[in-house]
Amino acid sequence: MRFAVVGAGAIGAYAGAALARGGADVVLIARGPHLKAMQERGVEVRSPRGDFVAQPEATDSLAAIEGADVVFVTLKAYSLPTLMPQIVEHLSPEATVMAGQNGIPWWYFESHGGPLDGRYLESVDPGGVIQTSLGSGRTVGSVVYPAAEIVEPGVIRHVEGTRFTIGEPDRSRSGRLERISEAFVAGGLKCPIEEDLRGQIWLKLLGNASFNPVSALTGATLGQLGELPEMVELLRAMMEEMAAIAGALGVDMPVGIDRRLERGLAVGDHKTSMLQDLEAHKPLEYACMSGAVVELAELLDIPAPHTMTVNAAAAVLDRVTQHAQAA
Repeated sequence: MRFAVVGAGAIGAYAGAALARGGADVVLIARGPHLKAMQERGVEVRSPRGDFVAQPEATDSLAAIEGADVVFVTLKAYSLPTLMPQIVEHLSPEATVMAGQNGIPWWYFESHGGPLDGRYLESVDPGGVIQTSLGSGRTVGSVVYPAAEIVEPGVIRHVEGTRFTIGEPDRSRSGRLERISEAFVAGGLKCPIEEDLRGQIWLKLLGNASFNPVSALTGATLGQLGELPEMVELLRAMMEEMAAIAGALGVDMPVGIDRRLERGLAVGDHKTSMLQDLEAHKPLEYACMSGAVVELAELLDIPAPHTMTVNAAAAVLDRVTQHAQAA
C-alpha cells in the first residue's frame, strides 16, 4: 500500500517512519527545516521501545498525494477547512482519507443515526467545507494514542504509546480497515479495529479537552497538574461534563473517569501538544476539543460550566498570543 502522510509533524513522521520500516510505500508531506532534515537524513525515531531511522520520501507538495491508497491526515484541525479542498484535488478515485485529528472529527455524525445525523459542527468544520469537499464514504476514522514530539528537525522523540485505533463511520468492518491495520502492525504499531470508534474518540477527548487547555493556561506538565488537589477536581468535573454529553449521544465510556484521569496524570513530565504549540508561538488547537464539547453541550442542552470557562480562557489566550506574534 502507498501511504501519503499530510502534515508529517511529530505524530505523522513517527507513523510514517514506522510504516516505511514495515515495508509500506510512504511519502511524508511537511515543510520548513523539519522537511529539509527528513529529505537529507530520513526520520530518526528515539523511543523507549528502540531507536530506529527510516527514509521515506518527503516533500512539501500536495501533488504527492496522487496515487496514494491511504492519505493519513495529521494536520491540526484548524488547518483542515482551508487545506481539505486542496487535498481532495489530488485524491485518486479509490483513495481513502484516514483522519488523524484531535477532538471531535469532521466525520463524527456521518452515518451516526439519531437527531444529529449528518450534522457538522461549526467549531470543527465551519460551514461544512470539509464534509462538502470530501463527500461520504471516503473517510476512515482513527484515534491516535502515541505521545511524541519533535526534538530537532527530523528527530522524533517517541514518549509512549503505539496504538492507532481505526474504524468506519458506518460501523462496518471493511476490507480497507483490514489492509490499513496490517500495514501499521507490520511497522511495529498497534492498530485495532473498532466497530464503533466513537467511544474511543470520547475516551481520548476526556483527556484532550481538559489536560490540553488547562496545561496551556498554567504552563504545567501532566504530572504537575496532578500535584494540586483542587486542579484534579477541576479536571474531574470537566470529564464528568463530557461524559454526560457522550452519554446523550449514545456512547458508553469504555473506561471510567477516575481511571482516565489517573492514566493521564501518570504520564508525568510531559508537555501536552497544546502547551508545546503555545511555547512554539503556534495557534492553539482548542476549538475541535473543548470548543466542540461546548457546542455539543449547547445543542443538547446539557450544562458544562467548567468546560465552558476553560474553553473561553483558552480562546482568549490563543487570541492574545497570536496578536502578539503579529505585532
